[in-house]
Amino acid sequence: MKDIQSQEDHRRINIKKVGVKTISYPVTVLDKARSKQHTIATVNMYVNLPHHFKGTHMSRFVEILNRFHGAIDIGKFHYILEEMKEKLEAEAAHIEMSFAYFLSGNEDPETLKSRRYECCMHGSLEEEDDLELRVIVPVSLPLAEKKGQGLPRSLGHWGRAAVAVKFRNFIWIEDLITLIEEAIDAEQHMVPVQGENSLSVESLIRKIAKSLEEEEAIKWFSVKVENLAEGYSTFATMDSVS
Repeated sequence: MKDIQSQEDHRRINIKKVGVKTISYPVTVLDKARSKQHTIATVNMYVNLPHHFKGTHMSRFVEILNRFHGAIDIGKFHYILEEMKEKLEAEAAHIEMSFAYFLSGNEDPETLKSRRYECCMHGSLEEEDDLELRVIVPVSLPLAEKKGQGLPRSLGHWGRAAVAVKFRNFIWIEDLITLIEEAIDAEQHMVPVQGENSLSVESLIRKIAKSLEEEEAIKWFSVKVENLAEGYSTFATMDSVS
């Protein structure tokens, strides 16, 4: 088979990005309580191709991923990116891993089931590493118990907080989630529970941003809070100063 990647292209037209996406792959992420947590990630891998190459063998992305099989975690991102950049002779390499992360409810005897959070690790390597963690934390309104006979009312679904952070120092995913949830709980206790709109996206995003600013391990963050009302939604966004 002809090696397309090694062929020269004299048209000097840069290809912005080339790669593979939506690879379903088993990964290991660090777990504060249990050391490691095994989950399934959806992986996107791509590179910035120099203008003098016509293309690349897409199978090489999967080959690189397979070399780290059984040992993929956040700490391996740098090595994966380095190998992508070197083997594919690229100007920059990028990888995204989206995965479900589970926290045990053992701390609350009434909610023993695990709580699920959607997370994504995004890494880029050009001259230096650029690593970002994204997590989506549901926002639920605690509803008053139903009086009289029947089951108590369940938690009311209000919306979600999507948070992206870059690290100065290591921080556990659990600790980041807890920090966000504590900020949400604190803001909820400051407003009367009158219905789905008693909590504002503006006040909630300020509370979350303040908590992130006070965490020394975080050097940059971006927050988006959404209230998913029926028929429409409201939102607020905020980024830290770089």
